[in-house]
Amino acid sequence: MAEKATGPADQANTLRAMNSPENTEGKFGQTATRVFSITSGKGGVGKTAVVANLAVLLARMGKRVLILDADLGLANIDVVFGLAPGYNLNHFFTGEQGLESILTDGPEGIKILPAGSGVQRFTRLDSEQKMRLMEALDSMHNDFDFVLIDTEAGISENVTYFTTAAHEILVVTTPDPTAITDAYALMKLLSNQYHEKHFNLIVNFIKNEEEALDVYRKLTMVSNRYLDISIDYIGSIPRDKLMVDAIRKQQVLVQLFPESKTSAAFESLARTIIQEPQTLEPKGSIQFFWKRLLEFGAK
Repeated sequence: MAEKATGPADQANTLRAMNSPENTEGKFGQTATRVFSITSGKGGVGKTAVVANLAVLLARMGKRVLILDADLGLANIDVVFGLAPGYNLNHFFTGEQGLESILTDGPEGIKILPAGSGVQRFTRLDSEQKMRLMEALDSMHNDFDFVLIDTEAGISENVTYFTTAAHEILVVTTPDPTAITDAYALMKLLSNQYHEKHFNLIVNFIKNEEEALDVYRKLTMVSNRYLDISIDYIGSIPRDKLMVDAIRKQQVLVQLFPESKTSAAFESLARTIIQEPQTLEPKGSIQFFWKRLLEFGAK
């Protein structure tokens, strides 16, 4: 059956409109901390670049942003920003430092909790370490509007922990068939074993918007057939050699090339995330900032 004669832009706007609220603020003009896990089934899909660029744009839009680097074995969010932090999460898990002393200043007022690299010891957190991190984040004096968790790729225990502890899950994939397959495998695992029912999709490295929507159609078609989940398409990022240039220069693309088409795509994505409906109760499992979320919901 032939599709209706609507362009990719119209289709994308329709998909986004399904998920657009009036606003995300409460009666008293306050907002609860919103925790997003940015994850992927496959490495090399540009997940960390998505985190870094979104963080900068959210900060520019007046939001208080924290990045938590949850790739505890091969961290690189500090490299993307060209930073050299003195401490990282390894020092927290060993008890040498508290989270406050690990906090690193990034561009535009962003705060970063960097992870270490080349240390296998923390690539699988035990239950005590997970609870310590949960409690330390909840007790931090810093208030944030958005916490972006940059997970490692794949389906390790750390990935499932950080993802299920977040309020919202952003799955980054590309039009590459292996990336699509791995994104589906990740959502299948999170649905079947951890009862996650809602996912947000970002398609990176696209040639055009129609290619991104095709990825969304494929994932929704197979998930509707085999899984009890919903997937919201929230945006795409074009393939751009400027991204490679930005990474080499250890700067964020939206700062280095603010007038580029890719920067415009990131800005659209950031605005969509801000406009997403805000969940005011836990999904059923313990989550980061769950106490603050419940206090906000009670108002």
